[in-house]
Amino acid sequence: MVSKKIEDAFNKQINEELFSAYLYLSMSAQFEAMNLGGFARWMQVQAREETEHAMKFFKYLYDRGGQVKLAAIEGPQTEWKDALEMFEDAYKHEQKITGLIHGLADLAEKEKDRASLLFLQWFIDEQVEEEKHADEIVQTLKQIGKASHALYMLDKHLGERKAD
Repeated sequence: MVSKKIEDAFNKQINEELFSAYLYLSMSAQFEAMNLGGFARWMQVQAREETEHAMKFFKYLYDRGGQVKLAAIEGPQTEWKDALEMFEDAYKHEQKITGLIHGLADLAEKEKDRASLLFLQWFIDEQVEEEKHADEIVQTLKQIGKASHALYMLDKHLGERKAD
């Protein structure tokens, strides 16, 4: 059985993961409006991954005898000045999520909940990958600057992202 503290914290994380999906869908919508379909697709795949993360927490709580309590999801930002600003925000957001996951691991250690700690290890590893990918795109966007042909090529490359 999962403790009340873990249950409450994991319910908050479900909300954070679903907010992440909303944020990436919002970014996808702006990329579509900018006629950058590859960027939009990348963000759509990212949004699906975030929803899958929420569902992992959802299932875990029920597997451990906890209860899922969904809360309202805050509306995300809807406008950015350019692709670089969006990916910088995505990178900062992933860093925030990493901090939240580490906080959950700290709580699981404090609660001596080894099952939750093991469950969270997957998310700890996943966040390394999430931050890496967002930062790589930020660095690439910084390198290409305002070169429209390079942005076009990056858009085509990002559009090839496969859903897992």
